[in-house]
Amino acid sequence: MLRMQLLPSRFLKPWSISSRRPALSSAAAAAAALAAGPTLEDVAANHKGLAKVVLKKGKTQVFKDGNPMVYSGAVDRIIGRPPPKTGDVVLVADGLERTIGWGLYNSVSMFCVRLMQLEEEVTKDPSYALNMEKLLEARLYDAINLRRSMGLPSPDTNAYRLVNSEGDRLSGLIVDVFGDVAVIASSAAWVEKYKQEIEFLVGGVRDVNHIKWRPSIDILKEEGLEISSNGEHISSSCPGRIKVLENGICYLVSLDGQKTGFYADQRDSRLLVSSISRDRTVLDVCCYSGGFALNAALGGASNVLGIDSSLPALELAKENISLNKLDPGKISFVREDATAFMKSAAARDESWDIVILDPPKLAPRRKVLQSASGMYRNLNSLAMQITKKGGLLMTCSCSGAMTQSGSFLHILQGAASSARRRITVLRQAGASCDHPIDPAYPEGGYLTNILLRVL
Repeated sequence: MLRMQLLPSRFLKPWSISSRRPALSSAAAAAAALAAGPTLEDVAANHKGLAKVVLKKGKTQVFKDGNPMVYSGAVDRIIGRPPPKTGDVVLVADGLERTIGWGLYNSVSMFCVRLMQLEEEVTKDPSYALNMEKLLEARLYDAINLRRSMGLPSPDTNAYRLVNSEGDRLSGLIVDVFGDVAVIASSAAWVEKYKQEIEFLVGGVRDVNHIKWRPSIDILKEEGLEISSNGEHISSSCPGRIKVLENGICYLVSLDGQKTGFYADQRDSRLLVSSISRDRTVLDVCCYSGGFALNAALGGASNVLGIDSSLPALELAKENISLNKLDPGKISFVREDATAFMKSAAARDESWDIVILDPPKLAPRRKVLQSASGMYRNLNSLAMQITKKGGLLMTCSCSGAMTQSGSFLHILQGAASSARRRITVLRQAGASCDHPIDPAYPEGGYLTNILLRVL
């Protein structure tokens, strides 16, 4: 029997977000709070064969505070025979074997457990304790409600992130919605195990008619899974490309493109660019499908140029010009290496009022942070050299290691010195509101977007 058959039929379409899970009345909530619920050990008594992962003394508090990633170095021993297998539900306990929560085990990964629920949460609401199917439904419901409260989707924006891994307490799972297509990115073994359930639930979300499953092959190898590029699954009749709206601008998204196909995390920053571009010249370096460039053009820029080295990305960008009925005489895209282009422009003494620099991830791991820092410094130094005096540079890093190091501003100051320019920070931002971050897991923050005035 498939697990998805255990899921409540009321999750199938059609369904009303507002009608599901009505909030308790204040009186009922108070009564529920006063009632002492069962402990996780009580619930576990009805589940035979559950292993218990016991943490080392002094290693418990960070996980009780909400960090879901139990790394192998924090584990003292595992109680249970036979030992748990990857994907199994396990209890997690402190050094005195007192249960603090439950999660999903991995025998290979450096993260041996991904915590799903803590003891005090079970006491308050035991309805989905030790039950991944019910927990998935509850967490997806919460994610949907959060996006609705943020106004997503809306009449002018139907491209957004529905599930943001640890930020939505589903570590290793990302769901991006583009119109009527949901792209599911998997980067944890448990996500692959519960693939059918996840597809079933996401398929029940209003307006979603197609699903594309995109496993993160390299990360899943570290999770002990060997998945070929053929591991991608596309629902029948799912289009290869789709038109979406963001802040009223139309984009053509390739579902075979980078990441999930579109970078919804820069939505707010693209809108800012639109608001400051009137009558200015704008250069969008590493432009991908033209997000910043299109916003600049529609914001009234006098001339916009986008640069990228990817031919498929530039083909999308050029089609986006037509989709938005823009004047091709005022916006164009060129295929060229970012460094080579900026060096050549500097040599020609060419400059722009606004420069946007949004390079790909240069520091995917902390161990390459030092070498990546040099690359960020060189790129930003070049970008400052081709920004007009008094002009604006919007510079970005999507490397989690860089963002978490807190050193990006220091690198920018070094780049300014190298370029013999002075900079002032006007704005610091991260990802848009549909990319929540759990403060107990700050590693979930990856995007830095800084707007500079360059003198």
